[in-house]
Amino acid sequence: MNVSIIDPLQGDFPEVIEEFLEHGVMKCIAFNRRGTLLAAGCSDGSCIIWDFETRGIAKELRDADCVTPITSVCWSKYGHHVLVSAIDKSLTLWNIVNGEKIMRMTLQQTTLHARLHPGARTPSVCLACPLSSAPVLVDLNTGSTTVLPVSVSDTDTGVVPPRNKFLDGSPPLTPTSACFNKHGDLIYVGNSKGEILIIDYKNIQVYGIVPISGAAVIKNILFSRNGQYLLTNSNDRTIRVYENHLPQKDGAKALEEITKTFDELQGVEKLKAVGSKCLVLCREFQDSISKIHWKAPCFSGDGEWVVGASGSKGEHKIYIWDRAGHLVKILEGPKEALTDLSWHPVHPVVVSVSISGLVYIWAKDYTENWSAFAPDFKELEENEEYVEREDEFDLMPETEKVKHSHVNEDEDVDILTVEKDSAFSDSDMSEEELCFLPAVPSPDVPELQDKCVGSSSKLIDSNHSGSPLSDEAGQNGHAVNPESSPVEVVGNSIAEDTGATTGCMKRKRKLSEKGLELLQAEKGRKPLKKMNKTKASKNRNKPAEGQDRSICVSADDVTD
Repeated sequence: MNVSIIDPLQGDFPEVIEEFLEHGVMKCIAFNRRGTLLAAGCSDGSCIIWDFETRGIAKELRDADCVTPITSVCWSKYGHHVLVSAIDKSLTLWNIVNGEKIMRMTLQQTTLHARLHPGARTPSVCLACPLSSAPVLVDLNTGSTTVLPVSVSDTDTGVVPPRNKFLDGSPPLTPTSACFNKHGDLIYVGNSKGEILIIDYKNIQVYGIVPISGAAVIKNILFSRNGQYLLTNSNDRTIRVYENHLPQKDGAKALEEITKTFDELQGVEKLKAVGSKCLVLCREFQDSISKIHWKAPCFSGDGEWVVGASGSKGEHKIYIWDRAGHLVKILEGPKEALTDLSWHPVHPVVVSVSISGLVYIWAKDYTENWSAFAPDFKELEENEEYVEREDEFDLMPETEKVKHSHVNEDEDVDILTVEKDSAFSDSDMSEEELCFLPAVPSPDVPELQDKCVGSSSKLIDSNHSGSPLSDEAGQNGHAVNPESSPVEVVGNSIAEDTGATTGCMKRKRKLSEKGLELLQAEKGRKPLKKMNKTKASKNRNKPAEGQDRSICVSADDVTD
């Protein structure tokens, strides 16, 4: 691996916390094969499906029969199903599209890790690693279980007394781990004696043994996405990476051929000789100073990096190494323990789960480098003398006139064949694969609807209460009719309920002398004296300064 030629825009490993996801108390996580969906198991027994592109919840899977914390989640090959294991010893298979529960069964032990068969189109078989017994193969259709051998001596000498065995006949052991290879024809089991057992999936027979230095208990075992490397995490606080020498396809047949070459050997020696041809130790990763335990180790999407989390309490540290064994980065998060970890299948993104239930997303800290966007751009550390060409600023430089196109314009262009993506070289593309879930709009909250109804009723009441002008009039002690304007007079009469004894009131129409006489007659008073017609006409034609043509009537004008 040449780090200097890595595209700076793509990056290689994460550096900072980009954001976090929050929903209940999440315990474990797992990406689908394309990295578009993220499944998270919660402490209340539910499973949340996150859309990793939008950081939104795409589906919530909740089982009324399961209220205990989830221990592991696993995606099917094409992403249509999720297998969930819980502390109540249950295994549940969910259909992601419609959110229905396909099956649920209960084992004799609590399952720490459950993995679906990687080669099956529809999930029918899974590998379950219980808390304190041997791994079992579970048939999801019939519910039958098959216990896997964890040591050759178990069948030969029977070291463990029968009275300490479980009901299924498996001896009580410390936690063991197991995983399928890339295509699922072989099973690799790590036992408490520090050995890796290579088992044929079809006949459940041990074909090889790979001993680990120190003979420490193996807590985790898994393959890289491309199937070329195997990782183990042991109780001696060391992460080991082995190179797989078996072919990716038909590994079981190649294993049988290797076994035939050691016919002169017998028993455990033969199995160890076969195992030495299958797995070869490459690197060991450990913190030689603090000697910390490791949690949730895994490979990067391309298998170039190895990552492991610190197992110390109150510490959220993630260590990243290259396959050469060099420590390249230590990511320090909040002051809380880490429970699970996963690397994105495509991008340099790491997702970690804290003990508080938050999911942190670690991404690369990109810096602006404009030279990466312009292929002819060159960054200069100091000034350089530049001599321009003779035709540099011509509309058609002479150098371009001489150039000839080497493209065959008559060649047919293939627009139907899809090139294989190098990021997904570990698996074939399929049209049946589920990458995204359709968005379902959430219904309105009833509380918000009640608030809207209350606000609308308040708006109706305010409309019936009158205008701000009527409110001001009411505050001043004047009763106002909301149906008519306070400055208008209906007909030829003056409203008597206005309470105004002095002042001016504008009317739409002037009152005639006859109207004034009728008004006084209605009030039972003497009629007004006849005014001089000429004087009145002059007064009408010549209003006073600052006075409009409307008549101002007061109480003094209508009295004798």
